[in-house]
Amino acid sequence: MKISEVSSGLKNVSIEGNVVEIGDIRAFDKFGKQGKVCNAKIKDGSGEITLTLWNEQVDSIKKGDFVRINNGYVTEFRGQMQISTGKFGSLEALNIASKDQGEGALAKDEKIEAEALSEGLDEPAVEKELTKDEKKEAGISEDGHGEFSEDVDIEEERVD
Repeated sequence: MKISEVSSGLKNVSIEGNVVEIGDIRAFDKFGKQGKVCNAKIKDGSGEITLTLWNEQVDSIKKGDFVRINNGYVTEFRGQMQISTGKFGSLEALNIASKDQGEGALAKDEKIEAEALSEGLDEPAVEKELTKDEKKEAGISEDGHGEFSEDVDIEEERVD
């Protein structure tokens, strides 16, 4: 599926794209468990979408990676589409540079598309301090500490 084809509420979404921006990592604590969350932007030839990275995903992705999301779900927040893997999806970084070593090998057309996407991209915008609503969405209290549960995706708890 292409990024331009996604809409809020879609589940079992599989898309691929190039990571063009990674925001600041935010730490939180929920129900005595610590976690971290970060937003990234991914882009394909049809558009761009925010990818929410949770916990170990935060450290597994970097700017310039070509990624594949399987069984993701799409939500909308402040007019912007966001995709996340939740509990049942997966996120895979396909490292183009390691193709010769047999790791994360891409088909020729995938490699060409990923390289084309990475050419001429702007530097990421500087991340601003989180607003009260953004802290609430991420489960972070006003003092920077919050509550976190691995059993519940924070996006699903939000009531618009």
